[in-house]
Amino acid sequence: MTGVSDERAIWLGRHVLPHEAALRAWLKRRNLGGLEIDDVIQETYTRLFQAESVAHIQDARNYAFQVAGSVVIDHLRRMKVVPIVSVPGLEYLEVDSQEPSPERQVIDRDELTRLAGMIARLPGKIRDVFTLRRVHGLSQREVAARLRLAESTVEKHMAKGFLMMSEWYGHGGNAPSRPSRPGKPQTKMER
Repeated sequence: MTGVSDERAIWLGRHVLPHEAALRAWLKRRNLGGLEIDDVIQETYTRLFQAESVAHIQDARNYAFQVAGSVVIDHLRRMKVVPIVSVPGLEYLEVDSQEPSPERQVIDRDELTRLAGMIARLPGKIRDVFTLRRVHGLSQREVAARLRLAESTVEKHMAKGFLMMSEWYGHGGNAPSRPSRPGKPQTKMER
């Protein structure tokens, strides 16, 4: 792959793939004129991947829905006989709402709950620093003054907090498993 192709694949992974479940649900409610949902999804990804540029796209979710609608309409136009009932009005292409779908709201709420749990598991001062900086939005200097710490200590605590959170996040919210030390029996908590 070229650099542009790699960048496009990363863009698709970050901005379009997270909306696949919502796109599939949206397509299930539409007349696809005999097309399979998987085929529409694949053609949508292909068109987005091959687009000359994606820099102009401000809302990747809505744009992907529009491309999927165009895939279906292109298919319906190519059919030799198109019954009048299978070609809906323009409202067919409208995305229901700019608001997140109920599924997205539940997923986001679960993610926030998971994140809050990870923050709560951080050790004392690291948790305090992390919460004041990232949740309450205080500056490094304000956190240092409030907790009576050196700014360099605040910075180190933030780095440790980010490292711990990224490790937990990469392991589904769980602390990464560590190998046991030779010669030391494992306790129930370590198992």
